[in-house]
Amino acid sequence: MKDSDIDYSDIPPLGDEFFTKATVAWPPAKHQLTIRLDADVLHWLKENGRGYQTRINHILRAAMESQPPRRSRSTAAPRKNTRTRGGSKPA
Repeated sequence: MKDSDIDYSDIPPLGDEFFTKATVAWPPAKHQLTIRLDADVLHWLKENGRGYQTRINHILRAAMESQPPRRSRSTAAPRKNTRTRGGSKPA
């Protein structure tokens, strides 16, 4: 079937209000990072085969969504970094 053969007559036109309420597409962008996990935890995640990174993401998302909403960093008071790169407090 060609695009020109599709009947769109039963679909209402999208007005400005629709585009005003439009939101960001799902899923959110992913970021690559390095994470250290206990060996037994990683083994448990990998037991079910491929997709362990997706499982980690689902577990973390479930934990995040179970928490009450927090103020975003842009509206919260800025935090001072009191730790050095090595993890100890500065003198």
